[in-house]
Amino acid sequence: MSLSRLFSLPAALSAGRREIVLGTLGVAVGVGCTEWISRQVLGAVIPWFIIPMGASAVLLFCVPASPLAQPWPSIAGNLVSALIGVACYRWLGETAPALALAGCLAVGAMFLLRCLHPPGGAVALTAVLGGAPVHELGYAFALVPVTANTVAMLVLAFLFNNAVGRRYPHLAQVRAQPHGTLDPVPSQRVGFSAADLDAALASFGEVLDVDRDDLEEILVRAQMNARRRQWGAVRCADIMSRDVVIVRPQTPVLEAWALLARHRVKALPVVAADARLVGIVSVPDFFIDRSKPEPQPVPRMSSAGVVAQIMSSPVRSARPGQALADLVGAFSDGGVHHMPVADDEGRLVGMITQSDVVAALFAGEPR
Repeated sequence: MSLSRLFSLPAALSAGRREIVLGTLGVAVGVGCTEWISRQVLGAVIPWFIIPMGASAVLLFCVPASPLAQPWPSIAGNLVSALIGVACYRWLGETAPALALAGCLAVGAMFLLRCLHPPGGAVALTAVLGGAPVHELGYAFALVPVTANTVAMLVLAFLFNNAVGRRYPHLAQVRAQPHGTLDPVPSQRVGFSAADLDAALASFGEVLDVDRDDLEEILVRAQMNARRRQWGAVRCADIMSRDVVIVRPQTPVLEAWALLARHRVKALPVVAADARLVGIVSVPDFFIDRSKPEPQPVPRMSSAGVVAQIMSSPVRSARPGQALADLVGAFSDGGVHHMPVADDEGRLVGMITQSDVVAALFAGEPR
């Protein structure tokens, strides 16, 4: 490997200007709070202790999605490392072997306990090199100020990150199964599988600073972007039905049911006199008692008189010029079976069903 390649600049970070500003502000808040706690406990500013807290602040406020920045690694990593550092100092004193052993054992323990937190290594060294204020505390140093400071910074990170729209703790987003079964949503049944992803991660043979669930979400989004590029030319207007069977809000329920049966459709858009889409009525709506939403032992036709009393409103709709790829998620994972198409004024112009989507995808080009 050439020296020019070895020292070449890495790819630019994906963080935008907003993330840079938030990260720097968050670090200021976190470091300021932990410095105050340290001063109260240790009686002075101990550089050896402020350094690992600064490293924790970078993780918690600049890369809060990192697996290394989550609550368990932060608390357990710092606590275990501090205990190990104190033990090594008491055994070997403020010596080079104590430093080496403290760093070695701290990292090994963090690996075993699944709490790898880079600042923990610095905490272990601080317990050895921190001087009299740290040494006099003994094992209490692991609780106050180490754990106290870590908990305080975690609380600040929780408040700060969620206030600015970040998820922290960064838990995996669960995709709801609309049918309430254990099967994964349809988009997760094609392409790569969870086993494929696990095998790919294992093949690296090293620690990757990315959450497995985040990586899976990145790959899913990449697949969706590729499909949008492939199907971007297909618009809703290309595949929608234009001669749509409709009902009015004041249409009798029995008349609407007769229309469903006659035309062999499963849903009817509800349209006002000015052609504006105001709702949709589907087969289940005819058997749901709005006053008793729980399923009935024996389904019975609603006793409502007109469609306005049973329709679902507001209703999700598409636009004629909207790309078909934008609707795939709703039809596959969202449990949508039919979607009205309305113009910019909200007037009904067409209807798209799952059958239309499947036909378009298999046809390979717009009709």
